[in-house]
Amino acid sequence: MFKDIYQKTLKLAGHKNSKFFLAVISFAESSFFPIPPDIMIVPMVIAKKNNYLKIFFIATLFSALGGLFGYFIGSLFTNKAILLIEFYGYEEQVLELKNQLSSKGSAHSVWLGTLFLAGFTPLPFKLFTITSGIINFNIFAFFFICLLARGLRFFIVAYFSSKFGKAFSVILLRKIGIIRKDYVKTESHLQKVIIYLKLVTKMAFQLPQTLVSSGLSWQSAALNSREHSDEKRK
Repeated sequence: MFKDIYQKTLKLAGHKNSKFFLAVISFAESSFFPIPPDIMIVPMVIAKKNNYLKIFFIATLFSALGGLFGYFIGSLFTNKAILLIEFYGYEEQVLELKNQLSSKGSAHSVWLGTLFLAGFTPLPFKLFTITSGIINFNIFAFFFICLLARGLRFFIVAYFSSKFGKAFSVILLRKIGIIRKDYVKTESHLQKVIIYLKLVTKMAFQLPQTLVSSGLSWQSAALNSREHSDEKRK
């Protein structure tokens, strides 16, 4: 099923209305669709290298707007969104993250960095956009990070595709982790990709809690050290 969706999405890059479909895929991928728009950006830019800025702009704008859609799914339909998060196995991490954000201000900065990481890398961005809505993260900061992270990612993909063509597409799709046609020939390969992404996603969800806890431990140790020094002076 996944391979069929992948192949159909890839074919849209050669459609006469490819820019429209790129906008649709970019929007959908940030909220519910499994295939990243990169697989359309690369062949579209290679076909028309002078249009790489336009292609980059379309992908970035509609991906950020799709992120907002995912945010509102999490914010307005929290119970159903939690079921989706639970389906992927991250309900516990999301609820813990929500508690962290409500009690410790430093967790906001950490989630901002996590959100950027998710937008820039092949992590399933939709889980992070929906989660941002569930935890009621600042919507203006959220949209800014979506534009920044997705913009940086898609600019790199579009620019290097225009400069190096097919040679870059091979490096991108094979080495960075965006799934390639010949990489999903067998179920074992696909399973490895899914397991890897699930592992990294779980680590990303746990990052705010880990860093906040580490920061609190460091602050506590520094405070104890300071009190100990004051006692010695007395």
